[in-house]
Amino acid sequence: MTRVWKWNRPVTVREVLEDLQQDRSIAYTTVMTVLDNLHQKGWVRREAEGRAYRYEAVSTRAAYSAALMNDAWSQSDNPAAALVAFFGMMSPEQREALNDAVRMVQGPQGLSTGTRESEGPEEPEDPGEPEGPGGPEGPGGPAEGSGR
Repeated sequence: MTRVWKWNRPVTVREVLEDLQQDRSIAYTTVMTVLDNLHQKGWVRREAEGRAYRYEAVSTRAAYSAALMNDAWSQSDNPAAALVAFFGMMSPEQREALNDAVRMVQGPQGLSTGTRESEGPEEPEDPGEPEGPGGPEGPGGPAEGSGR
């Protein structure tokens, strides 16, 4: 899947083979079998092109990673503890990426649902308090321009 995602377009067995052979010796039939297995599992779709197939990823690498994380998290008997342990393993760069993702999900008003009843004007945040997950920019900050 890594090679299919890397190309970011429909690829043939021959193209994946040549890419892999830059790192190690591998047989054409091995690559063909793996791509066929991925097709049968629903991870790639394929279209006939002459006597060969072109294979294309069904989902992005990010979506696949998210599904793996969700599956692992949902199997925990204590999801909150699992998240705390996971966050504790993150590097500062990964935590910054998490903060960016939370800001993107929350949107410009800091809401994940997109609607809320009027609660009156919000009070300004106390500058003496530590920053929350939104960081110094707050929800809807410059997540897109951060290079991630």
